[in-house]
Amino acid sequence: MQYWKKLSQSERNSRIERALQENVNFSKDVSLGYPASKLDSKVFYDDAPFLKDAPTLKTYVANPNNIGCHTFGSSEKAFAGTQEIEREVLGVVAVDIFKAKPNDYDGYISPGGTEANIQAFWVYRNHYINKFNAKLDEIVLVASEDTHYSVAKASNLLMIDWLQIPVDFDNRSISREILEKKLIESKNKGKKYFIAVANMGTTMFGTVDDIALITSVFEQNNLEFKLHIDGAYGGFVYPFSNPKSILNFENPHVSSITIDAHKMLQAPYGTGIFICRKGLIENVITKEAEYVEGMDLTLCGSRSGSNAVAVWMILFTYGNNGWFEKISVLQMRTQWLCNELDALNIEYYRNPFMNIVTIKATHISEEIAKRFDLVPQKHDHNNQWYKVIIMEHVEIEHLTILIDALKAEIYV
Repeated sequence: MQYWKKLSQSERNSRIERALQENVNFSKDVSLGYPASKLDSKVFYDDAPFLKDAPTLKTYVANPNNIGCHTFGSSEKAFAGTQEIEREVLGVVAVDIFKAKPNDYDGYISPGGTEANIQAFWVYRNHYINKFNAKLDEIVLVASEDTHYSVAKASNLLMIDWLQIPVDFDNRSISREILEKKLIESKNKGKKYFIAVANMGTTMFGTVDDIALITSVFEQNNLEFKLHIDGAYGGFVYPFSNPKSILNFENPHVSSITIDAHKMLQAPYGTGIFICRKGLIENVITKEAEYVEGMDLTLCGSRSGSNAVAVWMILFTYGNNGWFEKISVLQMRTQWLCNELDALNIEYYRNPFMNIVTIKATHISEEIAKRFDLVPQKHDHNNQWYKVIIMEHVEIEHLTILIDALKAEIYV
């Protein structure tokens, strides 16, 4: 680990205090040109004694704007402190978790995984237009039917087609034959430039796509492609539970990765992360943002620096070893549930490195689904699956109650 370590509370507080001192202070500094200020003190009490020991909340009150991309070019000098905090977060995620080379990546903390995914597809669409003079109807998104709905949003927003690849009902995997058939059909219809999405834990099943299979099909058919990893759910799980993972920047085919901090990392909602290799993000620079120092390369523009602080606080509270231990505990709880379901002959899907167990709906009554707040694959009468996610708050005692309820219905 080059950047990720465990820090004491006093060390964390001191680091965030220093970052805030490097930002403009709207309470004391004469800053006349920014359309920004601290949170309204008539509504949000900014002198509460507890804030000195709550650096994330203190940052929320200070209200820094981390607009722009701080790994590329220059940035607004008024918020240099929290920008550096963001760069430290990106260093941990890109280098220590996803094995990028130092300073060989760009990225930012986005408002969520949906935007981070769309950011990636926007970058690649423009890359194809800029490099190959591609037309919109020559570019296509390729993703499995289990992929997050942000792919459908991106297809609509960016005006490029989405090639949806079916998966096996039971093991949720893509077959080589079907993928190749779909790609060849797409090529014959005039598609020349492909944006491929590989999932590192789909939100419904926790499926992890076989990127060796995916990339080999593209290569064997001499297709131009860029590969994006959607690790919005699994990005803070899979690299720790599967040390042999190749869904990282050591794999030369991987060009970008999305991770959500507001899922497994338990950061505040509205906290995603986008990372790509150097030489790509400039495809979406907004030169019209002339009043923004360094201009803007993000989809959202203005965004809170406090989200960067929240992620930084979590990462440096646990450290690498602490986070590995946390994921290991969740994996053990997940395996316990699977063992109990096996004993009851209840059918389910689970990737062995993930903490999602998706049970076939034929085993789940409406009463149990409602009682345990199980999430269906579809909110209609065609639903075929319910998922259980082993998050931090889900302990064995909670899972035992679910298993007892299932037993009661089986042996009634």
